Amino acid sequence: MLKTTITQAVKELLTNRYLTVLCAVIVLLAVSLGIYIGVKVHPSDLQLVTHYTAFGVTHLYRDQWFYLLSFIGFGILTAFFHIAISLKLYLTKGHPLAIAFAWLGVGVLVFAWITAMSIINVWSPL
Repeated sequence: MLKTTITQAVKELLTNRYLTVLCAVIVLLAVSLGIYIGVKVHPSDLQLVTHYTAFGVTHLYRDQWFYLLSFIGFGILTAFFHIAISLKLYLTKGHPLAIAFAWLGVGVLVFAWITAMSIINVWSPL
C-alpha cells in the first residue's frame, strides 16, 4: 500500500517538469553542501563560537569542531523533508504552493551554506 502510494506520487512529480527540476536543485545543493563541509572541516583543538545570547554570564558560547558536521545532517534532512512536503502539497493543494515551498527549501539550503561558510571562514586560520 505504501509502496504504491510512493510510486504514484513520484510518477506525478515526474509529470511536472518545473517541480522536478527544483527538487533536483534541492538535492544538488544538499549534496554539494555536505561535500563542501566535509572537505573544509578538519580536526582541531580550537573551539568555535556556536551561539550568542544576552542572558548568560558569557555572551558567546563555544563548542568543538565536530559541531560543523551537523550542517551535513541538516542539509540532508532539509532536502528530504522539503521534497516530500512539496510533493504532498502538489498532490493535495496544487502546483503554485508546491513550487513556493520548493523555492523555500532552496532558500533554506542557501542560507545554511552561507552560515556554514561564515563559521568556517572565522574558524579556519587561512
